[in-house]
Amino acid sequence: MEFREFNLDSRLMEGIQNAGYVNCTPVQEQVIACANDGSDLYVQSQTGTGKTAAYLIAVMQEILTKPELKGKKVLVLVPTRELAVQVEMECKTLCEKTELKPFSFYGGVGYEKQVNAIEKGVDILLATPGRVIDLLEQNKLDLSNVGFAIIDEADRMFDMGFYPDLRIILKHLPAAENRQTMLFSATLNTYVKNLAWEYTRDAKEITIEAENITVDEIDQELIHVSSDEKTKLLVGILQREKPESTIIFCNTKKGCEIIGKRLSMNGFSSEYIIGDMQQSRRLKVLNDFKEGKVSILVATDVAARGIDVNDLAMVVNYDLPNEPENYVHRIGRTARAGKSGKAYTFCSEKDVYDLMPIERYIGKSIPSRVCNSEMLGEDKSEGVYIKLDSYGEDRRDDRRAGDRRNGYDNRNGDKRRSGKGHDGNRRNGDNKKRASNYKKDGYNKNKGPREEKQDLSNLTFEERMEVYKKKYANSSEGKKSYDNKNSKNKKYNNKNSIKNNNKPQNNGNKSNVKVYDSSKKGVQSQGLFARIKAFFSKKGK
Repeated sequence: MEFREFNLDSRLMEGIQNAGYVNCTPVQEQVIACANDGSDLYVQSQTGTGKTAAYLIAVMQEILTKPELKGKKVLVLVPTRELAVQVEMECKTLCEKTELKPFSFYGGVGYEKQVNAIEKGVDILLATPGRVIDLLEQNKLDLSNVGFAIIDEADRMFDMGFYPDLRIILKHLPAAENRQTMLFSATLNTYVKNLAWEYTRDAKEITIEAENITVDEIDQELIHVSSDEKTKLLVGILQREKPESTIIFCNTKKGCEIIGKRLSMNGFSSEYIIGDMQQSRRLKVLNDFKEGKVSILVATDVAARGIDVNDLAMVVNYDLPNEPENYVHRIGRTARAGKSGKAYTFCSEKDVYDLMPIERYIGKSIPSRVCNSEMLGEDKSEGVYIKLDSYGEDRRDDRRAGDRRNGYDNRNGDKRRSGKGHDGNRRNGDNKKRASNYKKDGYNKNKGPREEKQDLSNLTFEERMEVYKKKYANSSEGKKSYDNKNSKNKKYNNKNSIKNNNKPQNNGNKSNVKVYDSSKKGVQSQGLFARIKAFFSKKGK
């Protein structure tokens, strides 16, 4: 379906054309159609499906065409500063020919510009919860005239601890019957549904099934590599393939900074983005990457959320993701809008036992091979001490479950290893001292010649697991992962069995709309908040 078939306001339609939009995505078609009658919505849709344009176009159309809504404000709540800036840019393009004024509000910068914008008048507020609460506490922001409340990436809001903030903000808004509320989430978990049940009016549920991009559109490759060769492998891949734009994912902020700096020392145009950076620097790094001034960006899952880059050539999972869903989110960035992409995943002795949940989640085995010397590049930063500028305590969701310490050593850039070489560097205080030469030519004086790596390319996953068990189960990192694998596998076995029983398998984009009627909801099927409320309601009677 094309946008022109909706009979949209001519000024809005001009902005849509300037943005390059012609055909609606499934989520855009459903949201615009359902929002037109003033219905509240909660929408399940993955990142990259066009949901931002969906809710922006829907609310702009309402304000521009309905006289009774003239002067009403729009509040869009997003989890990160980067996403607030991204949505603001898209909003400005869409409403360029209208009188509507958007502005983004987020922390990490001064209040002056944001307060001045409020005083001059803002029609569409794009904000993070923390900054909204700050402005409310300072009596700088009045939300009594908000006619549209939109919560984007609601599941991520809960993951980041914003649930109490959302409830505070929603209580400052007009009553539910006097506003239109929309919730957007990649997953409709209990918290999201409880929020919809408490703060919306019989919301319509829209479910957009994700495209099977991981199977059909992305060239995936899993490379088994030892921890101390991961940086060399990364350098070799980047030197050989020379991608125009690449995002490299690490599981920790410390790892991002170390890898980003080591790539720069190897002559690559690279930057890293982590939560501890000053806001001005974060925005500069993102803009440089989007404009092509920087070709490689190293990030964590949380820091990369909201980054939207067209024509991303490659994604590298330097660390295997903590959760199977994150694997899909990561590699999906390189195959948006029907384009193909390349995704490399490094799997060390620490990660092998976490492979099964990922492969079960995506429904296929990832093509794999074992790293060999021809694939490695020369790491010019090897043995060099990396001074950390911005690293603080890792967020809990950045760490691998069960891993008490960070696995990166800023002397070698890969996994921390014990040995006299590190102690010697530390005692001498020589930041530039190179590692000893006994590792050259595949020989380690402590371990003898490097053993030949077995070719696992043609083995089934179960056969590979037997190899891993024999090789890694007795090592410290391998044993720890092996001890944790049963509980994680059980979790995703149960999850997939529920998923397969309750909804059809993905065969492209499918959508479903149904009315969310809280009055018909059984107590046993309700979330925790709903059951507590029902209990006290009965007790009062």
